[in-house]
Amino acid sequence: MKGLIFDIKRYAVHDGPGIRTTVFLKGCPLSCWWCHNPEGISPEPEEVVTVHRMEGREFPVRESVGTWMDVEKVMTEIDKERTFMEESDGGVTFSGGEPLWQAGFLEELLLQCKRRGYHTAVDTTGHISRKALDRVMPLTDLFLYDVKMMDPVRHQHYTGVSNRLILDNLRYLAREGKQLFIRIPVIPTINDDAENITATLHLLNELDGAVREVDLLPYHALAAHKYEKFGREYRMEGVPEPDEGEMEQLREQFEREGFRVKIGG
Repeated sequence: MKGLIFDIKRYAVHDGPGIRTTVFLKGCPLSCWWCHNPEGISPEPEEVVTVHRMEGREFPVRESVGTWMDVEKVMTEIDKERTFMEESDGGVTFSGGEPLWQAGFLEELLLQCKRRGYHTAVDTTGHISRKALDRVMPLTDLFLYDVKMMDPVRHQHYTGVSNRLILDNLRYLAREGKQLFIRIPVIPTINDDAENITATLHLLNELDGAVREVDLLPYHALAAHKYEKFGREYRMEGVPEPDEGEMEQLREQFEREGFRVKIGG
């Protein structure tokens, strides 16, 4: 079985506990305005042109984004980092895009990881079928679960999809006793208002202790250049990045509710 991969990141320290290898699967059902991996949205390989400049001259270079890899080839790459992962109590994280869009391929990767003794994490938008979720749930030690905003109309506007399925799946994972790291992008003028934060805290308090950590992810504009490269509209022009003071205030607010909180994942 083959799947479409657009990156494998080694020595990752923001995608779950310990030092991890993060495998990025291509394709996502959302089109979030602030997405920092726009290269992961399309479910197909893409060819882009990168212009390199040197001594006043430009050198266009064509590159393909997205590589079809079989399970064993991906596992060969993962196994190269076994020592670092074991010594740090780390493991393997599957991200995207939305990794569950390739549920069969992801299931096989998770199975091989468990057979090799790796801790496994899946970073998901939650906008996936219950059938896909059930395929990977027994093989996943930790879900890194995105909660972007609580109002369904605003969620539809800024991500292209409703949050109903996302919230239903989150509650399902909590009922099934799965460990959850909740990941919240903090985006000024979009989802950092008091109403949304209060509603988010109310949701997390409903999850019966399943939330092991809340990761507050400050929005940054570092990926803006990728949008032109991939022929996508950049819709975040003029949106400020949150300052350190705001992030600390949010940390304190979530900690007062009893959550372990990390800024930046």
